[in-house]
Amino acid sequence: MGDLFIFGTLCDEALRAIVLGRVITPERALLRDAAIFRAADGDWPVLVDRAGEQAEGFLLRRLGADELARLHFYEEGFDYKPVEAIVDVQGEGPLRVTLYRPAVRQEVGREAWSLAAWQEGWGAMTRRAAREAMALHGRIDGAALRARMPTIRTRADAFTRAARSARPEGTSAPWSRDDVDLLAARQPYANYFAVDESEIRHPLFGGGTSPAMTRAAWLGGDAVTVLPYDPRSDRVHLVEQFRFGPYARGDLHPWILEPIAGRIDPGEDPQDTARREAREEAGLSIGRLIEIGAYYPSPGALSEHTISYVGLCALPREGGWTGGADVENEDIRSHVITFARLMELLSSGALNNGPLLISALWLARERGSLRDVG
Repeated sequence: MGDLFIFGTLCDEALRAIVLGRVITPERALLRDAAIFRAADGDWPVLVDRAGEQAEGFLLRRLGADELARLHFYEEGFDYKPVEAIVDVQGEGPLRVTLYRPAVRQEVGREAWSLAAWQEGWGAMTRRAAREAMALHGRIDGAALRARMPTIRTRADAFTRAARSARPEGTSAPWSRDDVDLLAARQPYANYFAVDESEIRHPLFGGGTSPAMTRAAWLGGDAVTVLPYDPRSDRVHLVEQFRFGPYARGDLHPWILEPIAGRIDPGEDPQDTARREAREEAGLSIGRLIEIGAYYPSPGALSEHTISYVGLCALPREGGWTGGADVENEDIRSHVITFARLMELLSSGALNNGPLLISALWLARERGSLRDVG
């Protein structure tokens, strides 16, 4: 397995260097009786058997044991397995090589896959995810990486989205993230969430630079919340579920009333996330989505960035049904209540999570205009 044919995202030089641990210059090669198409469900390459065609790629020769181990670990994270194939290299006869193909059949789209388009849309996120994944090499096996890869990619997607953020209006600090000195960085824990522990220095408002300090943050992906509201009947929909955060704090009552919520998948539009989560958690079809705000729920300790919406929809007369995704062990009960009851819960202090408080207060301010339109 010393000679390897690569045909997709590993043709990106920066990603390949992250995975292999060093820069290796490849040779151009052609895979017989094959073509590369874009996946039906996303922008990744799928190798398709096509008699008489040739798929362009690269040949990596005489890889060492460590490089092969790193490659195999990374590919296992996506459930890709090594298989044998025949490639043609200019000036040589056919060569028997190894390439990686998915263990499970993937649905193929109609478009040819483009490395340039992938680099523009997905390259930065994938490289960021690969750095986190390869830091785990030697600590976990490929099967464990495969279980973690969705959340690794979600965190990487949030990081690249944040890199496009504009300076908030009203702030006075003239600096950016680039003006913070990163002296050391560690990740002492990573699973569904991860912990970033770093030593930093940053500029001071009064001039000069702060002393070196250690700071830690709980890393998650970006999220959305949506409070469904029926303007005709003046009712809202809430979900109730067990939450480990209150339980870990010692709260005697860790079943919490919330708006519908979920993490934004890599490449997903936040509004699409809101609609998807409404279907999964409550079986609701949301019409118009109105953005309330985008914010950090607890910027001193959490990296999570949340976009909250009110979603207009037609609600059933009563709640009480359950929903949620079985693969995520969700057990979610739906409540349909009047706006007046929502205000009673707000006044009594029963609404004990930030997104629901924000959404309820926004709805109290804007409800009249929504009912006029609805």
